[in-house]
Amino acid sequence: MIRIDALWLSVQPMDRRTDADRLLAQMVKVLGAAQAHHGHLFANGRASRVKLLVHDGFGVWCAARPLNTGSFVWPRNLDAAATPPLQLIQQPFDVLVVGLPWQRLEQLRVILRL
Repeated sequence: MIRIDALWLSVQPMDRRTDADRLLAQMVKVLGAAQAHHGHLFANGRASRVKLLVHDGFGVWCAARPLNTGSFVWPRNLDAAATPPLQLIQQPFDVLVVGLPWQRLEQLRVILRL
């Protein structure tokens, strides 16, 4: 298994055809370096497809996941050029990649009405 110690969410949309080399270049540009065992999550403009790039200490791995309908819940209305990547913990990441509203995770844990 590939170890991931930190997860980063890039708010800047990437072209769906962007390959691992261009994603890696974007990581280095924004963060200054590609740290080993860090995962970086990117989405296309419509947020209907995400790509995860992981540096495992030897090279990079790139995985893609499209949604057949709808879109991933992605940060909107942020200045992508001025906003650094957001760091995620495992649970919001797990919720995000299945297409659920990860920003409302705490609200979804409590039932207030029947």
